[in-house]
Amino acid sequence: MCPPLPTTESPTSLTVERGVLHIAASDFDARPMSFLTPDGQRTGYEPELARTICKSLGLTPVWHNLPMAEFYTCLATGQYDAVWFNQAITPERLQVVDFTQPYGLFDEAVLVKKGSGIASVDDLASKRVGGLADSTNIALVEGFPGATAVPYPGSDQVLPEMLAALRAGDINALIDDELVLVVAAEEDDSLEIAFSLPTRVPFAIATPKTNPTLNATLNAAIAATFTDGTLAKLWAEWIPWKAFPFTDL
Repeated sequence: MCPPLPTTESPTSLTVERGVLHIAASDFDARPMSFLTPDGQRTGYEPELARTICKSLGLTPVWHNLPMAEFYTCLATGQYDAVWFNQAITPERLQVVDFTQPYGLFDEAVLVKKGSGIASVDDLASKRVGGLADSTNIALVEGFPGATAVPYPGSDQVLPEMLAALRAGDINALIDDELVLVVAAEEDDSLEIAFSLPTRVPFAIATPKTNPTLNATLNAAIAATFTDGTLAKLWAEWIPWKAFPFTDL
């Protein structure tokens, strides 16, 4: 269910609430992309980029904890300005929203329990592979010979739920964004990355098709972070182990 927010002030207003960017996101730990500190502050690569862009536009970012499965239905209500939380650009999503230019290109990976013997796609034959329902991640499982995809609905705790299922043996492997799974493996000695898939999936901000001005404004602000080096600095701060993917710009 989408929590009620302020009514749109005007059809010509840049955002739903003047001076505020209402962002659909989730509170679960998806570091280094997004997570909450012990005192409840949101940080990570995406939130810090959001703060930078909002500051340049004179906006205050406000995040709302929503189930991932409801991001786009909530955005369609007109009560939110953007979906800005680990969102890959896909043909299906482009039918219902507009995306800015990407602020990152990300690979995917498969996480397993240590000692599983899984080290390649071929090793997933007859195995159960969990992933977020209707995601680019779970779609890849269709190309894994003999593997069974186990989709998990996008609740606001979907990553912890999938990790718990892997630890419990309900699934044999978990496919998700590489950055998120690298951190999960670092924090749990019983898990390890089996292999990565160099997919270079573009992540961007989703905005309503009814507000092309907001999309163009955010897009220009992202472009400015490329030009002045801000985006590269944020990447180096939050994702130092992976090369900045836009060095040719």
